[in-house]
Amino acid sequence: MKHRVVITGMGAVTPIGNEIETFWSNIKKGHCGIDFIQSFDTSDFKVKIAAEVKDIDKQNILDFKERKRMDRFTQMAMIAADEAIKNSGLEINENSGNDWGVILGTGIGGFSTVEKENEKIVTKGPKRVSPFFIPMAISNIASANVAIKYGLKGICETVVTACASGASAIHYAYRLLQQGIAPVILCGGTEAAITPLSVAGFSSMGALCSHNQPERASLPFDVERSGFVMGEGSGIVIMETLENAQKRGAKIYAEIVGCGATCDAYHITAPDPNGEGGARAMEKAIIEGGVTPAEISYINAHGTGTLYNDLCETKAIKNVFDEHAYSVPVSSTKSMTAHMLGAAGAIEAIVCIKAMQDHFIPPTIGLENPDPECDLDYVPKEGRNRDLEYTLSNSFGFGGHNVSILLKNWQSNKECKELT
Repeated sequence: MKHRVVITGMGAVTPIGNEIETFWSNIKKGHCGIDFIQSFDTSDFKVKIAAEVKDIDKQNILDFKERKRMDRFTQMAMIAADEAIKNSGLEINENSGNDWGVILGTGIGGFSTVEKENEKIVTKGPKRVSPFFIPMAISNIASANVAIKYGLKGICETVVTACASGASAIHYAYRLLQQGIAPVILCGGTEAAITPLSVAGFSSMGALCSHNQPERASLPFDVERSGFVMGEGSGIVIMETLENAQKRGAKIYAEIVGCGATCDAYHITAPDPNGEGGARAMEKAIIEGGVTPAEISYINAHGTGTLYNDLCETKAIKNVFDEHAYSVPVSSTKSMTAHMLGAAGAIEAIVCIKAMQDHFIPPTIGLENPDPECDLDYVPKEGRNRDLEYTLSNSFGFGGHNVSILLKNWQSNKECKELT
């Protein structure tokens, strides 16, 4: 027997809002979170813009000592997790915590800590390296710190699939919940890679937009696109078996009804030119969900604003949806948040959930001159009011990792109507 899996809580730390409602309000307004980098001096850098998170802990979730001993990627996960738990109404006690789990994704982990401590060893010698260096920098530490904070003693793991990491974590948690291995899993992604070395590295490989015009920088599907813009943040969801959620009378936001995960097995950074891997991920999610492509109401695209990703994702959607590809609205919210790397998939799943709740399709802001080869309905400039039944969230990562998550509007479920 496979258990049904639902979302009962959400938390977000993003460049356009540090809690769910502010974030979603700014998505609906089409607010751009990209600006000139403030966290380090970019005088010698070709790329000077990114989408940074501001004032990450206004609510003082973390005390001074915690902040000092956590890399930024962990801090953001902790803050988003706190909101998600409060949002879910979960009451964690000694007995429940033994079975509940944590699965987070990150693409890079504690990159800022690595850079800072490397500078110390180069300029001041090995004795000046912090004793907290390793437990701050290792990629699993965000999951571990969340588990420690809330006494979650079930499965606790970290998934690393580059820019698909947040979505991969949700996919992994979905499978474990289906099998009944845990009743509740706190899940999502976190990333804080806007650092000198990271920006320089992505810039050197030609992946980043470098003209430094914030409002015209992240341009998915536009003929003027020239690369992605780095973002940061964290998205956390509380995932539960339907039985557990109903038993405790939880508010259910959405149901995950299908997931697909594939690999291009093609190139270390470039996607398969025909979009074959992404297409198979979408197909797997749709088939598992027991629906047809024509029943999908909205696709939140990976949509990075790089030349090849946008072309390949367009081809992938056409391969799966055939003629319906021209009828289903598709948008990239990276046009507003920029690319949050390992956190992107989780944040964009939250976007899909909020879109269904509010009957609103978010826009691809800045899309003024569509690429003729990207000829689908990309919801340019402004969002639309529309009832949404099924939404699909795509995430693709360096190395050829592809994940698609299919979500169903819980308000349209018969169980929901009977309970209310």
